[in-house]
Amino acid sequence: MNQKKSTLLWLAIGLVALLVVAVIVSIFQVSSLKMQVNEAQLQNEQLQLTNEQLQLANEFEAINNQFAQYEDQAAMMASDTIYAKYTAAKSKIEQLLQELNSEKAKSKKRIAELESEIATLRGLLRHYIAQVDSLGRENAELKTENAQIRERNQALSTQVREVERKNEHLSERMTLAEKLNVTGLSIVGLKKNGKTEKNITKAKQLCVSFTIPQNNSTPVGSKVIYLRIVSPEGSLLGNAGSFDFEGAQVPCTAKKTIEYAGEEMAVTMYWDVNTALTPGDYTVELFADNFRLVSRQFTLKK
Repeated sequence: MNQKKSTLLWLAIGLVALLVVAVIVSIFQVSSLKMQVNEAQLQNEQLQLTNEQLQLANEFEAINNQFAQYEDQAAMMASDTIYAKYTAAKSKIEQLLQELNSEKAKSKKRIAELESEIATLRGLLRHYIAQVDSLGRENAELKTENAQIRERNQALSTQVREVERKNEHLSERMTLAEKLNVTGLSIVGLKKNGKTEKNITKAKQLCVSFTIPQNNSTPVGSKVIYLRIVSPEGSLLGNAGSFDFEGAQVPCTAKKTIEYAGEEMAVTMYWDVNTALTPGDYTVELFADNFRLVSRQFTLKK
């Protein structure tokens, strides 16, 4: 009987011991499991943070690329405060990318701060792009307007040139209308007594006569008529000085001042022969008011 009780006691003690060991093992397993769960959670959080950090880096890179697309248009914003913000934002993006790539941002707080930075930069980028687009439209409108202005200016220039050409033509016509007309030009040799000498070699004087018809377009007043007689040998007869014609000084045979009243008038000019004259073709020219009034050849015989 005592042996049976002893056996039962040891059996009970064994069971208790087994229970204690089971409890201890269970506690250890639970603790180990909790540690594994915590470690898994930490790893999961780190993976999430790493993933968020990678996403942030991609977003910052995308924003940076968008800013870079407008880099060549940044100069258009030089007079606007947005340009200063644009420059600061670009610098900030570069710093944040360095931070993200250096593994220093793996905390929820810092990730949240970076997400806020992204929101700010996106807003700035939208504002910047809107301003650049607005300037682009304004520039396009200005280019169109400038092209229209250039076309109008070209048209006006063409009109001005046409008016100037017409004015020049009209001025030439008016100037020519003011020119003295000459008709009935003739040249004869004279004897000492003033009678006609048909033999040119015996002539003592040459007489040039002509008529100036009525011309209401010619200004009235004092006119100086210049006469040039060129011999068959090509030499100018006489030496009565010179006159200005087309910017040059031209020598003349004789000159005469007349008072032109707008009415028809006959004019006679003389040159006293002081050299031997030969038969042949003589050229007679008349000038006045910077015009060549007439130029004609006459054959004088022996």
